[in-house]
Amino acid sequence: MKRAIVMCVCVMLGAGAAGAQISGSDHDFSGETWSNGTICLPCHTTHDGVTDFVAPLWNHQVTEATFTMYTSDTLDGAVDPQPADVSKACLSCHDGTVALENFGGTTNGTTFITGPALIGTDLANDHPISVVYSAGTGTGQDPELNPTTATYADGTIADYLFAGKVECATCHDVHNGGAVGTNPALLVEDPAGSVMCLRCHAK
Repeated sequence: MKRAIVMCVCVMLGAGAAGAQISGSDHDFSGETWSNGTICLPCHTTHDGVTDFVAPLWNHQVTEATFTMYTSDTLDGAVDPQPADVSKACLSCHDGTVALENFGGTTNGTTFITGPALIGTDLANDHPISVVYSAGTGTGQDPELNPTTATYADGTIADYLFAGKVECATCHDVHNGGAVGTNPALLVEDPAGSVMCLRCHAK
């Protein structure tokens, strides 16, 4: 019965945009020794999840790092002083300060993310996150951003914002169901021809 419940939760969590699923994707950790052969548990749990965190039934240790956020004189949207929880869910592995196996109450893991997936705590040279999507006209608005009502095959820009802000999951689908290695960045759209960028940026 317990296994059936876990599988049910995994299916629900994996039923995102375009029928995405985690099984077989770059976030399927069931083959890693530190995951105990599980797919969902490194991030989610059926019971006793972190209750004061935005991600559903969160099971992974949350990063407590202080981040250097993006800043630019040409940026119209206001950037939060620190990443919102929805992006901290990603950074809790990708900033490199929390071990991958630190889930389910474990806090003394020794396996840390490496390679190109390691973002670190300096976000100043990455696309801004926790930034207001300020499309439109007038003071503080950016006329070079498409309106939030702009429609794509999988929804509108508004569907990919979180409290009106761009976060990690605006561009990356954590439950991307592509075969391992086919979309290592887990992008919500094929980046060829800058299509990914042009969803938001009217250039």
